Amino acid sequence: MAYDKAKIMGEAKAAIIKNKLFFIDDIIAYLPIAKSTFYDWKMEQSDELKRLLEINRTELKVGLRSKWYKSNAPALQMALMKLICSD
Repeated sequence: MAYDKAKIMGEAKAAIIKNKLFFIDDIIAYLPIAKSTFYDWKMEQSDELKRLLEINRTELKVGLRSKWYKSNAPALQMALMKLICSD
């Protein structure tokens, strides 16, 4: 069966946004193509897909650091301090 690469790319972008995906393999699970097709088409090299995944990762990191900052748990506050302090 022949697939429309542009349509699959659109589905990949939509899956990343809708499901807050972080990894390339996660994208493949939401697509109607084989993993080999995904890589044959070199979709893993797409700057747009990489950018969307990075946005999701960044939003998660910022959210977690914010929760750690507001937390009263000493272990979380120490972990945050280790992340933000300088030598």
